[in-house]
Amino acid sequence: MAQAQKKSPMAKDDDNLWEGGLFGESDPPPPAAKDGYTAKDIEVLEGLEPVRKRPGMYIGGVDERALHHLFAEVLDNSMDEAVAGFADRIEVELEADGTLRVTDNGRGMPVDPHPKFPKQSALEIIMTVLHAGGKFSGKVYHTSGGLHGVGVSVVNALSDMVEVEVARDRKLYRQTFSRGAPTSKLVEAGAAHNRRGTTVRFHPDAEIFGKGSAFKPARLFQMARSKAYLQRGVQIRWKAAASLITDDTPGEAILHFPNGLADFLGELTKSKRAVVAEPFAGRTEKDGPHGRVEWAITWVSDGFGEADGFLRSYCNTVYTPDGGFHEAGFRAAIAKGLRAYAELRNNKKASVITQEDVMNTGAGLVSVFIRDPQFEGQTKGRLVSTEAAKIVEQAVRDPFDHWLGANTNEANRLLEWCIQQAEDRMRRRKEKEVSRQSATRKLRLPGKLADCSRAGDKDTEIFLVEGDSAGGSAKQARNRETQAILPLRGKILNVASAGAEKMSGNQELADLALALGVQMGAKFKTDDLRYERVIIMTDADVDGAHIASLLITYFHKQMPALIRAGRLFLAMPPLYRVTAGKESIYARDDAHKEALLNGEFKGRKVDISRFKGLGEMMPADLKDTTMNPATRTLARVVLDDSGAPDFEVLIETLMGKKAELRFNYIQANAKFVEDVDV
Repeated sequence: MAQAQKKSPMAKDDDNLWEGGLFGESDPPPPAAKDGYTAKDIEVLEGLEPVRKRPGMYIGGVDERALHHLFAEVLDNSMDEAVAGFADRIEVELEADGTLRVTDNGRGMPVDPHPKFPKQSALEIIMTVLHAGGKFSGKVYHTSGGLHGVGVSVVNALSDMVEVEVARDRKLYRQTFSRGAPTSKLVEAGAAHNRRGTTVRFHPDAEIFGKGSAFKPARLFQMARSKAYLQRGVQIRWKAAASLITDDTPGEAILHFPNGLADFLGELTKSKRAVVAEPFAGRTEKDGPHGRVEWAITWVSDGFGEADGFLRSYCNTVYTPDGGFHEAGFRAAIAKGLRAYAELRNNKKASVITQEDVMNTGAGLVSVFIRDPQFEGQTKGRLVSTEAAKIVEQAVRDPFDHWLGANTNEANRLLEWCIQQAEDRMRRRKEKEVSRQSATRKLRLPGKLADCSRAGDKDTEIFLVEGDSAGGSAKQARNRETQAILPLRGKILNVASAGAEKMSGNQELADLALALGVQMGAKFKTDDLRYERVIIMTDADVDGAHIASLLITYFHKQMPALIRAGRLFLAMPPLYRVTAGKESIYARDDAHKEALLNGEFKGRKVDISRFKGLGEMMPADLKDTTMNPATRTLARVVLDDSGAPDFEVLIETLMGKKAELRFNYIQANAKFVEDVDV
């Protein structure tokens, strides 16, 4: 007999520790019996009851998104027939009572008795049994969107009415269901000589989705259109009851897109400005042993350094909003391809480019068809098949290399754009947060800034002038309450050809941003501006025009929103003063001078003074001609959105690093020059 062990002083009488071993020599009293938890409390949910008890496990919830997921499940089945080559037409109709009908001209669901359940047809098994379908083995469908065998049965479980019609072997079959259970037997409903395929009509159950829940025509139309883009060989015919449409969704439409994703991308980016003239689009011609891939990508911007990129991915026509390995493969192919092109062109600046720099302004679509894909969850939000990354990268990389090599102008523009994104990214990391108009900020304003006294920005303006001499005259001519003066040390850095490191270390640019109260690049905010107007005031000569051009280039590259807000101006100082007796009139330029000599001063003895610079003008003259809002003329700097791509090319030609572009431009336009001011 085993020796009794001493009971621990920490153990209590009701602890499950008995002398003689861990549980003692005799069985302990069953504690579950005390609280009534026995075998009879174990529920066994049969058929589709689990779906109705826990719909969130199958469609992600019971909200509007989940409601429309029912349509996606039915549409996916018809799309699988199209992808497999057995259907080329799908009809979608939203009826006035909220019932949705989806019809395809595929093979039709099998209606013969199931071998394991001879008293039930295959159609009934598909509609009422979870994990029943023809997509597990891969024998019936090479690739498919429905993989778990729960799609249409879940729709059946969560609908108060389902009607299925199958046209097969020249006969029409029909069966009805409600809340997952058959409400009729499968019956032969007549002949179907010129018809084949499957029709599923269903109405969502208000007990599950709540009273008042209903399909949204706009959302259904968008989902159907997306499917049509993904399978260029299919035609989707859309129809919705007019009483249900409250926006611009069409009541009827035929959705067919021969160019597939290229058409889809064009639709999504039609209101955006592209960095490159043509998107990079393509597809593998045939289903390979590992699958098929289709893609389309462009790079978008509003033309001023800001962008609205995206990447949408699909697997077997199923939208994967959370991405996955197919997206990873696509991103890798594009980034590696562009970096390889930069190495080929010996562009050393491109060494700083990361995948983020290449893709954060990309607007792309990628669709992959593979066998037995693995998703996260029944709603298939993310593709987790690791082989998808390799399949997509191998499919996209070589065509992208060829596209870059065949479109060198576009490739170079894209490369420069991505380098700019990289430099912006690095600069943002170095920038320090600056508080607007704080007491600390006032103490840190540039030393040469003669600030105005008004606290707010209403009716205030800052004049950017070249040199201390012009700054001295401007300070005497200004209205101290509303006008600030910032003298610049000659010509500022040309930001179009300078790298991020050089810009970040330039004190002149830092002082300028500090005076304006803003930060450069992506962190610029119009609301941070300390002045209502920013006025470039330079001499009316070639050097002055060059300085003005450098400043405009700076604002265009680093503070484009300032220009878009209409808050950047050019002062128009006169070049001449024409005097006859006691009468003097200022002339803006040579043309204006000649007009005065042939007009007001015609036949009179005149004295013509030419101003060599703002610094030589008397403060009173500068005030009357250039700074007094009542008598001056300002030119607002604007950008014509319609010509923005050409403007970008012009900026790069005139202000960029490549001298040969300027040389070619001068040669091409020299014949138009009538007078050169040197």
